[in-house]
Amino acid sequence: MDARLNFLGSPIAAKLLKHVLSAGKVVHDSTLSATTQELVALRISQINGCSVCVDMHTKEAAHAGESSVRLNLVAAWREATVFTEAERAALELAEQGTRIADTAGGVTDEVWANAAKHYDEDQLAIMVGLIAIMNTVNRLNVITQQPAGAYRPGRHG
Repeated sequence: MDARLNFLGSPIAAKLLKHVLSAGKVVHDSTLSATTQELVALRISQINGCSVCVDMHTKEAAHAGESSVRLNLVAAWREATVFTEAERAALELAEQGTRIADTAGGVTDEVWANAAKHYDEDQLAIMVGLIAIMNTVNRLNVITQQPAGAYRPGRHG
């Protein structure tokens, strides 16, 4: 598959991508654990069908030492016993924050309160930012049909 748009070959597209990714650096440099960041990014990308981001975040997580069992179970995290309560709260927040059009109220008070039990205000702000950034990047990649499979860990870090 060929991409519809080469983000790095277009000065305007490259500028747009640069600014979106610079927001991601704030997330990366935060106190929200890298494990949680990768699990959330992976789950959002699975929901949105963004193969290039699924490829990237699976490889980054594995490179950082995440087990294949946990990575394989992210899509079925509700039934899996391998995630902490904090990770489960983050995954639920990520799902509701990604599927906001599916419910009238978006993220429920119950899901927010559960996440707030495990994460401080700064970490919640970072998580909200991560959810928004991942949804943006997923949409850029899906709309332009970016191909997956060639990502190498550390490429964007």
